[in-house]
Amino acid sequence: MDPNLRFWRTEGQSFFQRFLLWVDVLDPLLLLKSSDEIRRTRLLLQNSEKTLSEPIQNDQTKQAFLLSLSSVHPDTDKIIPVLFRPPAFLPISLPLVITSSLQFRAKQTFFSQFVFHMYTTGFALLNGNGTAKAEEYSLQQKQIFCGLGAITYAACIGALPLVFMNRYTLKSSLTQLVIRKLLPAPLFGLMSAFTVAVVRSPEFENGIEVMDSNGKVVGVSQKAGEKAVKETALSRAVLFGTTFFLPAVLTYFVERAKFAKTPHALASVRMLVMTSVLAGMLPVSLSMFPQCGVIKRADLEPEILSSTEETELFYNRGI
Repeated sequence: MDPNLRFWRTEGQSFFQRFLLWVDVLDPLLLLKSSDEIRRTRLLLQNSEKTLSEPIQNDQTKQAFLLSLSSVHPDTDKIIPVLFRPPAFLPISLPLVITSSLQFRAKQTFFSQFVFHMYTTGFALLNGNGTAKAEEYSLQQKQIFCGLGAITYAACIGALPLVFMNRYTLKSSLTQLVIRKLLPAPLFGLMSAFTVAVVRSPEFENGIEVMDSNGKVVGVSQKAGEKAVKETALSRAVLFGTTFFLPAVLTYFVERAKFAKTPHALASVRMLVMTSVLAGMLPVSLSMFPQCGVIKRADLEPEILSSTEETELFYNRGI
């Protein structure tokens, strides 16, 4: 089993443990580490005789694992491109989220949401489970084409309410409230989950590798792939749905109470709240489900049941 997965399995058993780990893993300063330093760290961890049967006490070892968790894909053992590593997600997605939340014209909304979904879909693709395989076609090529289709569709759905509002001159205060304040949150949440499910569809179509407690691969399971994608899509929907919903609600009450005297002050309050919510919800959403996923033996395919007697098997859920 990869050192990253062994670490998550030992150190990330509860939501609170995973939350604290993600707070450390998301540190943007980890992006400054060089590729050579990352490779040396990985080599050290792979050659280490530590079994991780007990929680890590050595701070230096923990820092080495944090660098590995933030930079290396556990299935391919390759260094993740710097812009798509977990510590880069917040600095890059935050301005995209703020831009996408500005409901002006339909064309501007489509473009901003297209860029937003392009980045988050690329992040899901490069941080998904890397054990899904296909012989009849290029798996990566299919994921790219499906991802572009999903990105375009999600951006169209995001801009569609503004198209209807402008075309049919729906200018009432209630319509403005629904389309500009309330509707973006569920649409963003659903479309974020949709793009994750589409770009990672080979995982539940072809299956992903499942391992026993010793890290030995015992088979390829479509059911494990479905569980991994479903959990990741749900966490992404919670992340962006909440990020768009809470600031809209709080800004609405601030506006009604006239705490912000000018439109500029109101926009500043909205940006501050959105930044705080996204920064807080990111480690929360990533901690919702174990990174080293667990699936019951009884829930797997018959051909895998005959390969092992263990009651629980493990897999990489992806991010």
